[in-house]
This record gives sequence, C-alpha cells and structure tokens, in this order.
Amino acid sequence: MRLILAATFSLILAACSQGGFDTSNDPLAAPGVAGESNIDGLIVGHRLMAAGEFELALKAYTRAAAQQGLNVDTLSALGSANLRLGRLGQAESLLRRATEEAPDFPAAWNNLGVILLEKGNYAEASEVFRRAFATDNGNSDQIRENLRLALANLDDPNYDPSQQNQEFKLVRRGQGDFVILTAL
Repeated sequence: MRLILAATFSLILAACSQGGFDTSNDPLAAPGVAGESNIDGLIVGHRLMAAGEFELALKAYTRAAAQQGLNVDTLSALGSANLRLGRLGQAESLLRRATEEAPDFPAAWNNLGVILLEKGNYAEASEVFRRAFATDNGNSDQIRENLRLALANLDDPNYDPSQQNQEFKLVRRGQGDFVILTAL
C-alpha cells in the first residue's frame, strides 16, 4: 500500500514541477487545440490516398481546406478523394470548381474526365480529356490512354463496359496531381 501511495505522490509532484506534463508556459492553454496544427493536411491526405485510406484522406483534405481555404489544390484533392469513394456527384462539382479556378491544371481536368466517363457522358469526357492532354502538353501517357478510352466509347455506341474487365486506379503524380490508370 505504501508503494502505491509513494508512486501516486511522485506523479503528483512531477506534474506540479517545472517541465512536468504541460509544456506550455501559459497555465490556461489547453494541449492540442484543434486547428493549430502546423502539419499540412494535403501531404497527410496524399499519403493516406496512396495507402488506400480514402475516407481518412478526405478528412485530412477537409482539414487542409479549413486551414488554407478552398483553393485549386484542396478542391482537386477533395474531388479525388470523393471520386475514390464513389461519390461521383460531389467529386464532379468539386473538380468543376477546381477547373474553373485553374483552367491549366491537368490533374483536375483528367479526374473530371474520369467521372464523366464513369457516368456515361462520353462526348463531354472526351472533350475534358482533350483539355487535360493539351494543358499537360501531351506529356502524360495516362491522360492519352484515358482520352483514347473516351473516344472509343464515343465511337462505339454498343460499347458495354461490363464486357471490358478494366479496373481504374487513381495514382498520385507529383504535388497533388492524380491520374487514373487502368489496373493490370
């Protein structure tokens, strides 16, 4: 019993001493106040997307939007996370806003094209992929492949996607750029 009492007393004294549990000089400061983190939510979200944790990535992107505002990076990231979660309507509106804000951002155009392709809007998807390809100066094989797929769907009205065993994969390329690839 004395041993337990001595251990409890030592912990109480350690907490009251200088440099105890609280590292703040302000006695009224609460530890871990929300919104005061200096960790970039976009970086955290990108890592979570790469790990396949799309719901957690969406939360990290939402925190980044709260810290940085709804800029083209946060809009595109939120749209990409919603796309991976199958929330096509939300993803489409976010990516449309991103393309309006930054018309020269190929990743946002590409991801918007993927949504339109998934929704069966082949004509608009092919135009959006053309825009993505042009803004990327033709440097992306993935965007070229997505454009080819959209044009193939546009040319063949009897195209049945269930007969094609292609799965798409969202891949991060660079700082906040996401590209849809076919999974092998």
